[in-house]
Amino acid sequence: MEQSSSTHLLIIPSYNPGPKVYETVTAARQHWNPVWIVVDGSTDGTTMGLQELARLDSGLRILLLSRNRGKGEAILFGLEQAQLQGYTHVLTMDSDGQHPAGAVPAFMQASVHNPDAMILGVPIFDASAPPLRVKGRKISNWWANLETLGEGIGDSLFGFRVYPIAPLQRLMHKQRWMRRFDFDPEAAVRMSWMGIRIINLPAPVRYFETSDGGVSHFHYLRDNVLLTWMHTRLFFGFIIRLPRLLARRIRHQH
Repeated sequence: MEQSSSTHLLIIPSYNPGPKVYETVTAARQHWNPVWIVVDGSTDGTTMGLQELARLDSGLRILLLSRNRGKGEAILFGLEQAQLQGYTHVLTMDSDGQHPAGAVPAFMQASVHNPDAMILGVPIFDASAPPLRVKGRKISNWWANLETLGEGIGDSLFGFRVYPIAPLQRLMHKQRWMRRFDFDPEAAVRMSWMGIRIINLPAPVRYFETSDGGVSHFHYLRDNVLLTWMHTRLFFGFIIRLPRLLARRIRHQH
């Protein structure tokens, strides 16, 4: 059953997702209102189909970027528009059908009860998950928890999350990073540095084969190089912030 909110918005960045995006959007709308799609320079013909869905659905809005700028940039564009309309929190969800639309109400409710926190999804993998991807993310998770002094990031790469809009927008405007595949892990680490509390919630994830309409833009070499550079930057940022993070940890313990 669809739930509505004037404070909590669902944003789906979309870049050449293929027809699976229509199932994703339809499922999201069954559970939440409003839903915004940020079309990140798609060239696969899905833009017109999404616009037609929005024409028939007042709870769906399509935002267009003229060229592909990356996931983080698409989300930032959505954040700016959302804040102008008075929204305070945003749930981000991928367009490829991997994320569980049915979990949206529970994540939003957790955010309503904990507005100062970010609600991070922790993926529950099934047999469809590529073993290399499952094992590889453990490395990023280890680094993310080192860089936050063990603040408890359940999964650094899973993009099914609820963020408070204002601190995330301020953070992204202060630096040039977090614009592409590095958005999810860097947002979690840097917002933890800002003192944003972390709440982890489990969420099932499904990987689709190409024959099932699955589309992946993950490039193993390119994106792992990007993540390595990101964690290098974050580690040096962690060293600089270490005295402050230790002081905060001691305060929390007492």
